[in-house]
Amino acid sequence: MPQTSLLLLPGLLEDADVFEHQILGLGGRASCAVADLTRSDTIAALAEDALAQAPAETFALAGHSMGGYVAFEILRRAPQRVERLALLNTQARPDSAEATEDRRRLMALAEEDFPAVVEQLLPRLMTPAHQREAGLSGTGSAMALATGKEGFLRQERAIIGRVDSRPHLASIGCPTLVVAGRDDAIMPLGLLEEIVRAIPDARLEVIDDCGHLAPLEQPEKLTHRLAAWLQ
Repeated sequence: MPQTSLLLLPGLLEDADVFEHQILGLGGRASCAVADLTRSDTIAALAEDALAQAPAETFALAGHSMGGYVAFEILRRAPQRVERLALLNTQARPDSAEATEDRRRLMALAEEDFPAVVEQLLPRLMTPAHQREAGLSGTGSAMALATGKEGFLRQERAIIGRVDSRPHLASIGCPTLVVAGRDDAIMPLGLLEEIVRAIPDARLEVIDDCGHLAPLEQPEKLTHRLAAWLQ
């Protein structure tokens, strides 16, 4: 039986390392590719970047956080290419005024001291217990620093300018899995429930003891859910 092609879309200040466990765990079920989402400063352009990096003409698509915003844009541009969809720790709403103000503050700080931005962001992403795990916090920091200041600025501009995806959710026709972290302070459960209510036949999975970084904080639980979704 041929393997499914799976395109993984990382979030803000993330790279392929965020999906390391999933790539290994799904190796028997899927041929995985991780898109580089650091090159452009609009969600539309990032979607085109991702489509150009897709492993096959049709593929399964999984997006984490900002990667979910890109996934929504891919569904608007090339729905015929997406066989199934997984949305991880993300939302369909546009940026709020408060969120945009905070992003612009961090962007200004990045111009002066990018490592300080990383130090401010990381505690928001994981539960307190996971923050104390050196391996997890180290991976988060390493990915952010590898993305770098310019990549961060491009991504933040893209996130600020994203459209409201809620009006388009009802048109998504592929099998859809939505994954929430029970303790996600950035994407509370209600935002994921909103997506599930709008996408026909979407399924919600809530992972306990998990903040915003489900691929890192609860890698085995997320991999298990993605394996079932791929079947």
